[in-house]
Amino acid sequence: MGSSESERERATEKRVKGGCKKYWLLKTEVGEWSWEDQAANGGISRWDGVKNKQAQKNMKSMKIGDLCFFYHSGPKARRIVGVVSVIREWYTYSCEGQGKGEGSKDVEAGAVDVREVGEMRRPVDLKEMKADDGLEKGFALFKQPRLSVVPVPNHIWDRLCEIGGGYEPGEVATADDAPDDD
Repeated sequence: MGSSESERERATEKRVKGGCKKYWLLKTEVGEWSWEDQAANGGISRWDGVKNKQAQKNMKSMKIGDLCFFYHSGPKARRIVGVVSVIREWYTYSCEGQGKGEGSKDVEAGAVDVREVGEMRRPVDLKEMKADDGLEKGFALFKQPRLSVVPVPNHIWDRLCEIGGGYEPGEVATADDAPDDD
C-alpha cells in the first residue's frame, strides 16, 4: 500500500525544513543535452541514460526538492551552468528494443525528473574549481571525474554558488535554504 500524495508532500516538506536537503552535480555533454535544451523543454526533463552503477545509486538517493548543479562536460565546456531541482524521484521505465544483441528485447532503465531553477549568473569552470583553495581536493567531481552524478557537500555547494554569483532568477542558494511557510 503506497502513501497518499499529501503524505509524501508533508514528508518532503519536513525533510527539506529539517535540513535534510541534499545537493548533487549532474553532468551532461553539451551535444547530448545542454542547458539551452533544458530551458527550451519548458525547464523540465527526464534525467536518464545513466548506466554507471555508482551514478545510478546516487540518483536513487535523490529526493524531491534536492538541488543539482547542471554541469556541461566535454572537451570544450567543463563548467556549471545552472541549477535544477528534483521533481520526481527515481523510477524505471521500459526502453523498447534497447537490449543487447540480435532481436533486441525491451530493457528497464531508470531516471529522475528535474526542473530548471535558474541559470548561474556566471558559469563556474572546472579549472577555476580546481584552483580554488575553498574547495576540497576530495570533492567527488575531482576524485571520480568520469562519474556523471556526484553528491555535493553543503559547504562545497555554498562555495560554488558564491564563485558563480548564485543563479537567476533566485538568489544564492545555501545549505540552510528552506521553503517559506506560505
